Amino acid sequence: MHATALLHLLQLASPSLPIGAYSYSQGLEAAMESGLVTDAASARAWIVDTLHQVVARFEAPVLWRLLQAFSARDEIAVASWTEQFIAARDTAEFRAETIQMGYSLGKLMTDLQIDDGGLLALLQAQAEIPLPTAYAYAAVALNVPADAALLGMLFSWAENQVLVCVKSVPLGQVAGQRLLLSLQPELALAAESASTLADEDMSSWSPGLSLLSMRHEVQYSRLYRS
Repeated sequence: MHATALLHLLQLASPSLPIGAYSYSQGLEAAMESGLVTDAASARAWIVDTLHQVVARFEAPVLWRLLQAFSARDEIAVASWTEQFIAARDTAEFRAETIQMGYSLGKLMTDLQIDDGGLLALLQAQAEIPLPTAYAYAAVALNVPADAALLGMLFSWAENQVLVCVKSVPLGQVAGQRLLLSLQPELALAAESASTLADEDMSSWSPGLSLLSMRHEVQYSRLYRS
């Protein structure tokens, strides 16, 4: 990868990107409240299961298709996959999360005045912008290769999950870094699966996670917004 593209990817995947990702746990806080995640071993099991059974089966494949659609300037595909992703957010918190972060990333890219060769019009044509759509737009506009952009998104997701565990299980900083390091082969497998999964094999079916998300909406004490 060209150095410029690599630096752009590092910026997109950085936890300091001001889109509010740190304020969401994506159901993990509810899993802790329910006693499903209590230590480093159960935290790793939760993250790996969610990665392969949820993220790699729908969120990451949708991102992969959006990357291709923006690269091809295919407005029909961009609109279709954007609508399907939003429709698959089956709780209020999950829907609000992706719309808020998608809006923030889209606004950030607009404010930075990235020369995107007309891609911004494709993004702004969407009635609502979820995070995968905004991220795909940003990656293509910044000339980040699709395979690297996909892996960067997966790493960013995993890093945020680990940070939630470090702060809330709690785990020590070293334990958190050990956990993140151990996830590398899992992330590579998830990226390979997401980029080769056929449309008919995609699935957002994760009732256990959805139930935890709904419980989190009324959880008495919480640090995160999902």
